[in-house]
Amino acid sequence: MPDRLTPLQTLPCRLSPPALVCPLGDDLATIADSLFRGQRALVRADTFTPGRLLPLGRVTTTLPSTRSWPAEHRSRNNQLLAAALERLLPTLDAFRERRPHARIGVVLGTSTSGIGETEVALSARQQHGSWPESFHYQRHEIGSPARFVAERLGLEGPAYTLSTACTSSARALISAKRLLATGACDAVISGGADSLCSLTVNGFASLEALSDSPCQPFSVNRSGINLGEAAALFLVTTEPGGIQLAGYGETSDAYHISAPRPDGQGAADAMQAALDMARCPSSTIDYLNLHGTATRQNDSMEALAVSHIFGDRLPCSSTKALTGHTLGACGALEAAFCWLTLDAGRLPPQVHDGQTDPELPTLTYATTTPCDATHTLSNAFAFGGNNVALLMERRS
Repeated sequence: MPDRLTPLQTLPCRLSPPALVCPLGDDLATIADSLFRGQRALVRADTFTPGRLLPLGRVTTTLPSTRSWPAEHRSRNNQLLAAALERLLPTLDAFRERRPHARIGVVLGTSTSGIGETEVALSARQQHGSWPESFHYQRHEIGSPARFVAERLGLEGPAYTLSTACTSSARALISAKRLLATGACDAVISGGADSLCSLTVNGFASLEALSDSPCQPFSVNRSGINLGEAAALFLVTTEPGGIQLAGYGETSDAYHISAPRPDGQGAADAMQAALDMARCPSSTIDYLNLHGTATRQNDSMEALAVSHIFGDRLPCSSTKALTGHTLGACGALEAAFCWLTLDAGRLPPQVHDGQTDPELPTLTYATTTPCDATHTLSNAFAFGGNNVALLMERRS
């Protein structure tokens, strides 16, 4: 029987210019300049770990005030989303002019939601015996980000949030593509947000996964991650041309609750699945954004997986050295960095101390040399052996 393409392989899935608020800035020109120069945007602070200074990727953009918002929406996480949404509105308004009756959904990823505000409320309750009047439990519900965006825009279509740790917003983009393929939506606002808070910082500290110095992905001297925060949004449509989410791959190792499978097989399978969906041979990929957390285990297994699929020919880099690991936002944020790569014809350079671990498979690390890229791949891996690869393609 003849091979048939599935709707997911044939349906256009256009990603709008991304709307970003991250440690590198809040407008695409500024972010792209820092990204392609390899400029770290980490600051040392002990905000969440008193007495222990840690490099953190904190957003310094002035965020919208929550004063007039309903209590259930007042969180830094939603402030980050609101700031990104302001930057997406021109794209959204133009689409609505073209498609005034379009059904628009919202699918976002997060791992923190509004837990930072709940931490403050818990401390107050411990001191005073009662919850602060301003406290509202819905702020920290996982569904809060999508509900916030939908209500802010008056949208009545599907609106939900995914939380699969560090793959959350990558999976949100995949869900957006699926919603379009099923015909449930004509467009989807998709991406993710995560905000720095004590839960995540101290959680990774308890795993002994934090580095007290700027992280060094794939270096022999790597000693752990730096954490960051961000919001990244796209308008995802079925329009042709532009930059398309052409393929994706998803796998689950079911190996360990927090450690990746050492041989990288699940990660390799996710990348191969993305290539297969897009009907792209590995030789067509021009750049790979590595998950690259700078932990011993992640970098080791990812290097094995990349080497297995691409050998040593593919330029790659970990942009977490610049922004910190933005957890639930990193999948969408780093997809946005791939979008900028395809748009600008430049690669985000690999940033570390220059001492690549000789025990890792040999990879080609990206430099600032211009590259007319047409295809990129972005990896996101998470606790529980949750693996995602997104393949993006520039079309005329």
